[in-house]
Amino acid sequence: MAFLETAKQRYTTKKYNSEALIPEEKIAELKEIIRLSPSSINSQPWKFFFVSSGEMKQKLAAASYWNAQKINEASHLVVFSALTDVDRFEEQIANTLPEGSINYYKQFLQSKGEVHVQSWMKQQVYLSLGFFLAACAANHIDATPMEGIENTVYDEILELEGYQTLFAVAIGYRHVEDANQPAITAKSRLTIADIIEEF
Repeated sequence: MAFLETAKQRYTTKKYNSEALIPEEKIAELKEIIRLSPSSINSQPWKFFFVSSGEMKQKLAAASYWNAQKINEASHLVVFSALTDVDRFEEQIANTLPEGSINYYKQFLQSKGEVHVQSWMKQQVYLSLGFFLAACAANHIDATPMEGIENTVYDEILELEGYQTLFAVAIGYRHVEDANQPAITAKSRLTIADIIEEF
């Protein structure tokens, strides 16, 4: 029931208090939580970038369309990227996964070709997003997931090789005047009857 209340209070933050920074011990905890994110066959085809430097945030914000202000005001920006280098991925799992998992990969994923594997790896990163947002909410940290960014520009700024930016999450603490918070704007969701069926 405690997590239900957390879910009710979580929302996408639109305006941050730029003076409120997330303590380093909380950032360290979030890093460990995201490291523990679930993925199919424990594949972990990802890399995460925690950005707190004002200069770096400004560069990334300039490639983030209407999300620029949120990024500049937030305490941190977390960039989620997926492996694109299939050879590197296969080397990674050869060193980390049990034989059964590797056989599953070869039979059901590798056999369908590189494009299919790359698409599957991206899907794993989205699993980590849900896990991360829940962790932020449980730690009373506000967050803004955003796909409205120039992915290739992010790749260049972060000097990614073998990885591709998928999305980013601004994290910090809400501004008291943020009109999107549930206390001001009621949360809107479809009903259980609309989205859930039982058999």
